[in-house]
Amino acid sequence: MSDATGIRILSIEDHPVFREGLSAIIGSQKDMRLVGQATNAREGMAQFAQLKPDITLLDLRLPDVDGLIVLSTLRGQARDPKIVILTTSDNDADIQRALRGGASGYILKSMPREEILGTIRSVYLKGKSISPEIAGRLAQQFGEEHLTVRELEVLRLIRDGQRNKQIADHLCIAETTVNFHIKNLIEKLQANDRTHAVTLALRRGLLPL
Repeated sequence: MSDATGIRILSIEDHPVFREGLSAIIGSQKDMRLVGQATNAREGMAQFAQLKPDITLLDLRLPDVDGLIVLSTLRGQARDPKIVILTTSDNDADIQRALRGGASGYILKSMPREEILGTIRSVYLKGKSISPEIAGRLAQQFGEEHLTVRELEVLRLIRDGQRNKQIADHLCIAETTVNFHIKNLIEKLQANDRTHAVTLALRRGLLPL
């Protein structure tokens, strides 16, 4: 522990019901102390600078500034801060962006309280912690073969509503070649069909919305 009062935690969370619940959960732990609660990004960044918490719990969906921007800002204010994303978003693209942006952990608000508390303790002791659920999803994503530039082009045109013949004409290639690319990207994304492949690619941040 950082001192006799336990792990010092700052919460940056705008939802009042969840904020109260989190306060009760942390308050019931002998080795933790909630030293600050901010309802928006600007309050959070000010409290972070003032309180210098051991752990910061950061929501991605804040009313004034995007949580990923807050993450980047906080990381620029301190050396190796321990910032855990605590959010409702199970979007694969959000998870990847947060972890690549330097988040020490990623917790879904729907997770059991024991898992939330365990992640906080693990991040405090080890610096990083990823839940088995999140780790499994990341392993599946990063284990996929990378899509080629041509496969991404085909995906983009499918997203735009073009049929295989139209895609072939647009890219100046044979329709059989388009079919080949679609077969490959469906296998790589483990999709059910071309439409499902687009849905997965959007969710994982491979295609812009």
